[in-house]
Amino acid sequence: METLHKDAQKQIGQFVADDFRTAAVFSNYGIDFCCKGDRTVEEVCKKNNIEVEELLGKLLEIQISNNQQSIDYKSWPLDLLADYIEKKHHRYVEEKAPVLRQFLDKLCKVHGQRHPELLEVTALFIGCAKEMASHMKKEELILFPFIKRMVKAQMEGTKIESPQFTTVENPIALMKHDHELEGDRFRKIVELTNNYTPPADACNTYKVTFAMLDEFEKDLHLHIHLENNILFPKAIELEQTLN
Repeated sequence: METLHKDAQKQIGQFVADDFRTAAVFSNYGIDFCCKGDRTVEEVCKKNNIEVEELLGKLLEIQISNNQQSIDYKSWPLDLLADYIEKKHHRYVEEKAPVLRQFLDKLCKVHGQRHPELLEVTALFIGCAKEMASHMKKEELILFPFIKRMVKAQMEGTKIESPQFTTVENPIALMKHDHELEGDRFRKIVELTNNYTPPADACNTYKVTFAMLDEFEKDLHLHIHLENNILFPKAIELEQTLN
């Protein structure tokens, strides 16, 4: 009982940081573990009318399951994690966004009159793709290189020059704000698409597009989780040890 009470006060982002397989549990309950990962289990249960014991039971099942070995991102060096995010998640956005844009444009032309919500979904996705492109460049050109310089300084036992942005917490705050906006944007897309459920008259392109949107959101969730809950807190901690 004491353990259950302790876990109820644990932040959901920390659950996912400890074992990413628990993300599926939160997703099934409609709980945002990436942008709003700083809330406790107790808080989200109260807000969503979920029994705390029920949610913790589901999380425990995942934690004790040996069916799948989760990736321990927390153990990765920060420079490796930054490279991984850039090469896997940034590249995913760069490759998939233009294809999705093309598919959504086609849907609007063919089905937009019968399903006007497609026009709003498309506008939301275009906004997301545009903002993510700018966001990722800031990380690749400014934030990630500084994190790598901090890792190098720690390994070599050398000092690091103060950046123009004064402290790593400043660009991180901006990046987290961007994450919050994109999380909100995709929540609207989920609502407009009825959780990516194609209508009865949907053609194959319609179905494929919704499946691609669903996949895009799942990748975005993992992308944001790795930054908000692991890379960013550890970068702040590393900077403090170097000063």
